[in-house]
Amino acid sequence: MFEKERLLSGPGFVFEGVKRTRGRNGAARDRETEDLIARLIGGKARALGLASDLLEAFGGLRDLARAEVHELASVPGIGPARAARVRAGLALGRKLAGETRPDRLPIRGSRDVFHLVHQELRDLEQEVFEILLLDARNRLLRRERISVGTATGSLVHPREVFRPAIRHSAVSLVMLHNHPSGDPSPSPEDRDVTRRIAAAGEILGIRVLDHIVVGEGRYTSFADEGLLPGGL
Repeated sequence: MFEKERLLSGPGFVFEGVKRTRGRNGAARDRETEDLIARLIGGKARALGLASDLLEAFGGLRDLARAEVHELASVPGIGPARAARVRAGLALGRKLAGETRPDRLPIRGSRDVFHLVHQELRDLEQEVFEILLLDARNRLLRRERISVGTATGSLVHPREVFRPAIRHSAVSLVMLHNHPSGDPSPSPEDRDVTRRIAAAGEILGIRVLDHIVVGEGRYTSFADEGLLPGGL
């Protein structure tokens, strides 16, 4: 847990009233994060030190969350079993951050979509294509992952998009995908996919309201940019 205390000199310092310390490499250490990771590691005697070692080895929580089990296990004292527990715990946290509930308020615009998905998508090293299925009030029925591609693209066909939309009786949908480069500018392929799927939606009577491209801390909305008629 964070410790509240007055400003100190020396190795400890205060940021916004929360005590943090510096690790061996001089990087700021977040004691609450270390404590949570230590709980995943297990074993009271060494867990906190091992948690600190993990954070230092990977340069912080974000890169630690990206690490594979074998990479975590390579840190001295961790091993395969502890690495698997840490990996599972971090993956569960990421999934929870992006979890949605059908009884939430209606999605009213592109920013709502971005806030819903960006934490989960921003760090992926592959491009993924997903859809949000909506009811008549733009409330979320379901989130579906349609395809997983490479670092530069993913393949999408209209039938894969509309099969779950029909199965779950969606009135409309929002397409979204990430750009691992961090730049959310739509590519020519993005524009072509959007046109084809929107045209198929008109035939099927399922409106395509938007296509959101997620980058690092920002996004592009086809509807907001006037590249897709209608919008949320």
